[in-house]
Amino acid sequence: MQYLTAFLVGGLICSVGQILIDKTGLTPAKILTLFVTAGVLLGALGLYQPLLDFAGEGAAAPISGFGCLMAEGMKDALREDGAVGILTGALKSAAGGIGAAMVLSLIAGVLFKPKDKG
Repeated sequence: MQYLTAFLVGGLICSVGQILIDKTGLTPAKILTLFVTAGVLLGALGLYQPLLDFAGEGAAAPISGFGCLMAEGMKDALREDGAVGILTGALKSAAGGIGAAMVLSLIAGVLFKPKDKG
């Protein structure tokens, strides 16, 4: 049942993104920014955690979960390091994901050649 819940919630979050792409003039980059910002705000307010508890990776894997992770890192670093934690906490908590994205992007860039859309 846990897999089904994760699949449905993750699919719903992704469906909202697809609807925004199809029905609005927003670019994918703006929608990405919107989802990360929403995750940060909901995480900072403690509203994303119940969704994480309910859906597990279905809520953590989409980009909004990344925003929530950054908010949690900021809150923890703020408690530990004071005001400096506001600047360092988000990157410290998300460093693994950011590093993996950079390395995998580099590998994809080396292995594949882009084509013109023509």
